[in-house]
Amino acid sequence: MRLDDLDPTNNARDLGSGGGGGGLNLLGFLPLLLGRGGGIGTIVILGIVAFMMFGGGLGSILGGGSSQQGSRTGGGSSAAVCTTERRFSCQVMASTEQTWGKIFQEEGQRYQPATINFYKGNVQSGCGAASSTVGPFYCPADMGVYLDTGFFDELGNRFGAKGDFAQAYVIAHEVGHHIQRLYGTTERVSRQQRSAGEAEGNALSVKLELQADCYAGVWAARNRNRLEPGDIEEGMTAANAIGDDTLQKQAQGTVRPESFTHGTSAQRMQWLRKGLETGDPGQCNTGV
Repeated sequence: MRLDDLDPTNNARDLGSGGGGGGLNLLGFLPLLLGRGGGIGTIVILGIVAFMMFGGGLGSILGGGSSQQGSRTGGGSSAAVCTTERRFSCQVMASTEQTWGKIFQEEGQRYQPATINFYKGNVQSGCGAASSTVGPFYCPADMGVYLDTGFFDELGNRFGAKGDFAQAYVIAHEVGHHIQRLYGTTERVSRQQRSAGEAEGNALSVKLELQADCYAGVWAARNRNRLEPGDIEEGMTAANAIGDDTLQKQAQGTVRPESFTHGTSAQRMQWLRKGLETGDPGQCNTGV
């Protein structure tokens, strides 16, 4: 993907190596907790409750605000943060800001960017403590995308999803969760999940994740002139590799659909493709 002409985002922080870990996180890219007890569906539900406790209402974010944005870009200048292996991630983030800024403008709204937070090992987010073992995630409470760039090595080596567009898809998916936060979808689903049983709560989680995949496709469609041969295939390979059914087969040898929290490989590819083909967030209606 050609992003060399883009300046990195101004909304980046280096959080270094944090303490703690193993606690609460929210809206992760893939269910890396398979076979470890509660499962990521429970974490998603608890994380959304944390958002309701610590996050603001929808009205406080649609209007934006320079002072709030400035307070979220600490931890060193973005120019110092977005170096070497982080530069591409920061350029992807900048591209999402431009793209969603235009979409929100078309809708008569003002887009407030998320912050991309780089860390190693463990991190303390507005949704609680998290470990890099859970993969990239988004926290609605502080509107932050959290990323240990070492995950990209795992994405290529463990999941066979190599290439820069596979990495871009990961970030665009997490930004998709930010869009859900801005649109009020996260808040609405949190209310539904508080009164839902485990299976229903998991099903709602799947719908959120598939919509985030679709939003990632919308971003890519709006930047089609930057795509290179093989990019879309890289994205589809990544989406296929991290479906619940595929991961459960690899980890457990069996598939339990009632425990799905992110969707099957076929579903993730379907909704990524939907966004790519339409370029319209209004077509990303997964039922949430």
